Amino acid sequence: DIDGFRCDVAHMVPVDFWDTVRPALMEVKPVFLLAESDQPFLHKNAFDVTYDWRFHHIMNEIAVGHKTVKDIDMHFSYVDSVYPENSVLMQFTSNHDENSWNGTSYERLGDYVQTYAALTFIVPGMPLIYTGQEACLDKRLEFFTKDVVVWKDCEMFDFYKKLIQFRKDNPALWSGNAGGDYIRLETDYPEKIYAIKRVKDDNEIIAIFNLSDETLKIKLSDIFNGKKYINYFEENEEDGSLPKEINSGSFLFFSH
Repeated sequence: DIDGFRCDVAHMVPVDFWDTVRPALMEVKPVFLLAESDQPFLHKNAFDVTYDWRFHHIMNEIAVGHKTVKDIDMHFSYVDSVYPENSVLMQFTSNHDENSWNGTSYERLGDYVQTYAALTFIVPGMPLIYTGQEACLDKRLEFFTKDVVVWKDCEMFDFYKKLIQFRKDNPALWSGNAGGDYIRLETDYPEKIYAIKRVKDDNEIIAIFNLSDETLKIKLSDIFNGKKYINYFEENEEDGSLPKEINSGSFLFFSH
């Protein structure tokens, strides 16, 4: 009665094996299949979700100033062009490989851990919360020997809880066919501000991320188009009539 499988290094196994395994499993019961891989061909028949390694590395590079928002745009254009329609990619700021070999999310993302975690909940795909991230995991776990997470109360627990609730309450953010359209929004800072709208029927989400190292002011009226939106984290309604100052490495969520 297993609900799903994560298949390690799935692209190193001939795809015809997976294409045979999938229908055989489905005869027993519906299952969820996650491939630890970023190869588009695995979406054709076998897997529900693959890892979005490319986007993960782009976030790491933006955080240290080596890439910009334009690299995010290029990435999702790439996804649209090479992946089968309605493919679901898993978005993450850490996983077992990254944590052990390349550093904790705090080592790689510094003070912007929350910002990039929030980004993984907004872009198309399915977010991952890696073991211990909700407990502010700040050490590299041993890879081949037992190592324990220090479970403690920290700000990330409630933060992830709010992100999960926001995604759960807004169908525009759901995965694949269940989710909404992804619309890139223009601002005066095309390389520094990443602003998108997700739309599903009458549900609209606007997310604005300042991924630069400076505080910027944007005109929400250009984005809101006369509508009123609820600012999720500040818990107030806004009509966009006033410019909004966004600190370096911070973000805003609005729902309508």
